[in-house]
Amino acid sequence: MQIVIIGSGNVAYHMAKAFRLKKIPLLQIFGRNGEELKKISEELDVPYSTEHLEDADLYIICVSDNSVENVSKIITKKDVLVAHTSGSLPKEILAGEYRKSSFYPLQTFSKSKELEYEKIPFFIETETEEDKQLLFDLASQISENVMESSHEKRKYIHLTAVFACNFVNHLFARAKEVSDSQDIPFDYFLPLIDETVKKIHEIEPKAAQTGPAVRNDVRVLELHEQLLKDESLAIYKTMNHSIQKMYEL
Repeated sequence: MQIVIIGSGNVAYHMAKAFRLKKIPLLQIFGRNGEELKKISEELDVPYSTEHLEDADLYIICVSDNSVENVSKIITKKDVLVAHTSGSLPKEILAGEYRKSSFYPLQTFSKSKELEYEKIPFFIETETEEDKQLLFDLASQISENVMESSHEKRKYIHLTAVFACNFVNHLFARAKEVSDSQDIPFDYFLPLIDETVKKIHEIEPKAAQTGPAVRNDVRVLELHEQLLKDESLAIYKTMNHSIQKMYEL
């Protein structure tokens, strides 16, 4: 099967790298950013182009959600399978007469961070059983965790991921602002962060909650509020209110 990856960002890079590590042949990486494509091509030894899209059996579109529909229009062949890697978009967003599908890897991707691809869950949605089996077989060469998922279910998977990853990372960034303001090395907090994440592998998140809000320690909550201002203060109050509401305090 001839496969082309479209895109030059984090997801495209890691998909190409996963394919290469698992010895899945890639015909081409295609996109607009020639500089980034060249870097990926040189590292992974995969042909690239910004102008000529090769004929393939499967095109995997790894671009931002806002660009998926427009990018999908460059594929004019009808007898091919096209998949996007979005967690939130339906397969019908793909604007062509080809076979449409979703090939969603549930992970946060950064080019500078190594990943264990076999642990990444993949969620598959297709129009036919034949294409479902094709994508299952492909994803199973990369990951030990491959599942079928409708768009309706995938929307909630992606929403959960935003809470569990994007929001949590934003709180890390806000926490670092606080520590930086007092010249406290953020590295001091990494063991705490690591233990927090490890704990929810064994304990339900709700049961693992600690801190002044769940203890209803009003004195500490008020002290902290005096140390904060603007956006960080608003986040602090909102988070504590949510915690206390969950535990009916």
